[in-house]
Amino acid sequence: MTDVLLSAMAAVGGPVVRCSLLQRRPLRCGPGLRPVPGGEASLRLCSTRVAQEGINKPVIDRIIRVDHAGEYGANRIYAGQMAVLGRSSVGAVIQQMWDQEKDHLKKFNELMVAYRVRPTVLLPFWNVAGFVLGAGSALLGKKGAMACTVAVEESISEHYNNQIRTLIEEDPEKYKELLLVIKQFRDDEQEHHDIGLEHDAEATPAYSVLKTAIQLGCKAAIFLSERI
Repeated sequence: MTDVLLSAMAAVGGPVVRCSLLQRRPLRCGPGLRPVPGGEASLRLCSTRVAQEGINKPVIDRIIRVDHAGEYGANRIYAGQMAVLGRSSVGAVIQQMWDQEKDHLKKFNELMVAYRVRPTVLLPFWNVAGFVLGAGSALLGKKGAMACTVAVEESISEHYNNQIRTLIEEDPEKYKELLLVIKQFRDDEQEHHDIGLEHDAEATPAYSVLKTAIQLGCKAAIFLSERI
């Protein structure tokens, strides 16, 4: 019945919007892991070929492009960390945070299509830079990897908060779906940040210097990915 209705809407030129489930992957309980409150719940979001009329296209393009790039980079960071520490005592922790980042990237891939946004041309660079950052921080040891996680996730959480404020100022009802996605992902990133602290990130030698350097890199990446 659903396919028939969608076909009929397409035939008369109406907007076709398909709904998909955005399901959070809860961090399973175990050493150093905590359950996510409400993590079993799914959020139903509609995101295929949304109507373009009435939206602030430059703002939405910039938000989705940079968030897609950020989640892509985060995936590469965790891939680099797993290449070095996958078999260590924190391997399971890193893997489960990475699994959530994979869900984030999948959703932004869908939103890129839904809002017809082109990706940043810098993706090949973030592919390499993200992996190098992840592997490099992991070579400093488990604490170094977690220090990287804290620095990156703190930057992303702050960036998501700025986007939430922007969308609320624009029109919270019009951008309701996007706000739901960004708020949920902001909470996930904040949880990753807290897990990093719980795993002694701050005990990394020259922690403040390392954190500052990584966050400066994150700010530069955000600035460039929004615009290029």
